[in-house]
Amino acid sequence: MPNHPPLPDADADADADVRRRRSERALDAANLFLADVRDGLGPYLAIYLIAVRGPERGWNEATVGLVLTIAGIAGLLMTTPAGALIDKVRAKRAILVAAAVAVTAGSLALPFVSGFGPVVVSQSLAAVAGTVFAPGLTAISLGIVGARGFTRRVGRNEAFNHAGNAVAAVIAGGTAWYFGPVAVFYLMAALAVLSIGAILRIDPTTIDHAVARGCADEDDRDDGPPPSILQTLTHTPALGIFAACAFLFHLSNAAMLPSVGQLLGREVGAGQATSLMAACIAGAQLVMVPVAIVIGKKADAWGHKPIFLFGFAVLALRGVLYTLSDSPAWLLGVQLLDGIGAGIFGALFPVVIAAVTRGSGRFNVAQGAVATVQGLGGALSPTIAGALIVWGGYDEAFLVLAGIAALGLALYAWRVPETAR
Repeated sequence: MPNHPPLPDADADADADVRRRRSERALDAANLFLADVRDGLGPYLAIYLIAVRGPERGWNEATVGLVLTIAGIAGLLMTTPAGALIDKVRAKRAILVAAAVAVTAGSLALPFVSGFGPVVVSQSLAAVAGTVFAPGLTAISLGIVGARGFTRRVGRNEAFNHAGNAVAAVIAGGTAWYFGPVAVFYLMAALAVLSIGAILRIDPTTIDHAVARGCADEDDRDDGPPPSILQTLTHTPALGIFAACAFLFHLSNAAMLPSVGQLLGREVGAGQATSLMAACIAGAQLVMVPVAIVIGKKADAWGHKPIFLFGFAVLALRGVLYTLSDSPAWLLGVQLLDGIGAGIFGALFPVVIAAVTRGSGRFNVAQGAVATVQGLGGALSPTIAGALIVWGGYDEAFLVLAGIAALGLALYAWRVPETAR
């Protein structure tokens, strides 16, 4: 029989599949390089301010906690608008590039500014810009792979994100040992440049922007003003309860690693503390990689609820174990548990929200609303922990944080339904 040329539709489908695979690989690289950029200086800020500026300018744990809280509040106020922005616009790649530049600029300014006010401004700028990363990356992911492939794609995103954090932490630890904590600033700048290149390699034609916002098809639109946080959370009761659980998780978790960093900074000095903090981060992130991969493949079959409950239990246990010893080796070992608890939360957070908002066209607004609530917990956590450390000591602070995690576990078990359907 004669060979016939392939049908035009077959050629188009094959070309679309090639472009989609290229975009997914670019998305892998973006998650890898953005890992250390999207959260700004994170726990390194506490070490820098306590160990480098503390002796000269009177910074202590409570003051550092206040800086982190103010920056966190600035960020959380913009989280829901950031989700609404991602829902509305098609230039998602450009928004992510601009955010990477802004976060890096805010962090690089820190060595050149002094005083409480300028530090707060620089970190608030970084926090506000960082609010678009989570909805932007997950929206692009959903728009490329669709609802059926979303759980797997989120697991893959988280795996590359954690691998990037681990590699960056190892590099930060090695350079900080020789050059001091300031090396972290320049590492962030290099990663920001690489992340921008990866974002620009995502083919914009492979993103279905209607699917990316949780719509069923391109005609399913809502061009009205975005709902308020309260309207978003109360429209679907399960979403509001999940937001309360996310608040408790971050109220417990956000201050644990910075508190460990402050403790190390007091005990061993800035250079060693930064390197030990990098080891803590790298160890936890390496644990998160297989956790994210397994959840991406198995969560829909195993069920979201039992996995989330296990994550809360691990978080509570971690807070208790921190009180048993101040040895750097022990603290590093306990920090590995963060790879399980936070790894579970990160991999399932957008999946649960996508499940309860599917078809609404408000996926990213819902992400922003829940992230605002959880961000409030994350912003309050350092201030609460810092005050407890100053007034009662590190052990008391860790036990209170563990108790908050236990409360979140109870609420999730009682009120959050199974979403793996």
